[in-house]
Formats: sequence, structure tokens, C-alpha cells
Amino acid sequence: MIASVRGRVVAVAPDAAVIEVGGVGMAVQCSPNTLAGLRLGEEARLATSLVVREDSLTLYGFADDDEKQLFELLQTASGVGPRLAQAALAVHSPDVLRKAIGGGDTATLTRVPGIGKKGAERLVLELRDRIGPLPIGADGVTGPTSGAWQTQVAQALTGLGWTQSQADQAVAMVAETVDGPTPPVPQLLKQAIRLLGKTR
Repeated sequence: MIASVRGRVVAVAPDAAVIEVGGVGMAVQCSPNTLAGLRLGEEARLATSLVVREDSLTLYGFADDDEKQLFELLQTASGVGPRLAQAALAVHSPDVLRKAIGGGDTATLTRVPGIGKKGAERLVLELRDRIGPLPIGADGVTGPTSGAWQTQVAQALTGLGWTQSQADQAVAMVAETVDGPTPPVPQLLKQAIRLLGKTR
């Protein structure tokens, strides 16, 4: 099991990064939140979880051990694979997910692409007693604020090499298209990248 990697960031893509460890470039699947904290050419440490399948070995990376532990716990629920667990952490912070599962808040859970009402109810049923202590206080437990996605998308864009002004411009353009419930951050990031591609 590869529990963590530390090394120079040699590439960053919309859904992954390559960390050079001892001369070997390791491809690590990451959420936009995690990618936003990486900078090309700088050293980084990611907590990692290796998912082994018959036809693949996939390394998932996280900003800290708390995210990694929740990622692994989510996969113990029926019907939850690594991609769905990562999607949940891309949409909600670990504290928000713990509160939603512990409190039976299926509405918050169904905001994750791929989790319907029955899937949310199953998560609550199977994980409520194993989710650990719930956060106390307002910080991090009421869900992302209205401006949270803008910050995450802008940070991810600058991490991918665009300037701050380009990132801000793309975020503003994407914000104009958001009508109703806010789409997941990965979807918003892809939209921003498409817009920046057209303006080059």
C-alpha cells in the first residue's frame, strides 16, 4: 500500500497530477480542491490510497489524511466505488459529509453526481454509526458558501498555469451561466477550461 507520496509536481491536469518520487513520475488522481493546492515545480505531499483492480492500479491523492480516511470509509458502503467517493469529496468537505451522513441529511448527499435518494439513504444507513465524531460549531458544517466554488475553480486554474486575471475572468464567465443549484466543482472547472481554450 502506498500511503503517501512526496516529491516535485511535474504535471497538473484537470483531474490528476504527476508527482516525481525518486526519479519516478507517479500519476495521482485528485479532486479540484486538492489540485488547487499544487504548484508546478514545487514539492508537495499527498496522502494516497491505492485502488487495485484486475486491469488497473490507480493512485488517489488527498490534501490530508482526514480526506483519505473518509474516501476509504465511503467505499465500504454498497455501490460506492473510488470515483464516486472522490466525487463526494470534490463537492463537500469531510466535515460536511460527516454531518450529512451522521444527521441523515440525504438532500446534501444527493448534490453529489451519481448519488440518488436511495443511494444517499443507503450511505446513511450503512455508515452513520462508523462516521466518527461530528464537527461542532458553524465552520465547515453548513456546506460550501456561495463563493466557495469560485475560489476553488480560480485556484485550480492558476495551479494549471493560467494567470490570476485569466482565472478570475473565466470564473466570472462561468458564474453567468449558473442558474439554480450550483453544479459540482469539477463540472464548473471543466467549463472554465473550455472557455479559456476559446479565448487563447
